[in-house]
Amino acid sequence: MAEAILKQLQRARIFVDSAGLRSEPIDPFAIACMAEIGLDLSRHRSKSFDELEDTSFDLIVTLSPEAHHRALEMTRTMACDVEYWPTFDPTIVDGSRDVRLEAYRTVRDGLWDRIAARFPGLPTPAP
Repeated sequence: MAEAILKQLQRARIFVDSAGLRSEPIDPFAIACMAEIGLDLSRHRSKSFDELEDTSFDLIVTLSPEAHHRALEMTRTMACDVEYWPTFDPTIVDGSRDVRLEAYRTVRDGLWDRIAARFPGLPTPAP
């Protein structure tokens, strides 16, 4: 979600790539909540840190403690900033489809606000 939001806000002004601890199928709830704001994740392919083709990072933003630890380990010998943005994991929410989708919306909107503040640029309305 964060990659799609940053690409939407910054267009081609910043190169962005997302990775996680594991390469997993894209969560259908993430696809659905991003579609609500016109961003298509259906063709996005998840990748792990180990699958990144480029290691010329200026900044890595991590969203979980585990990812933060891995990013710090990976960049020990690099001139790269690593920022940790604690983010709730919506996959742990149980309940109806609406309840679960609302958890994803909360994460999406929080990421949108955080990204817009951290990477100011083109005026784009919030979701």
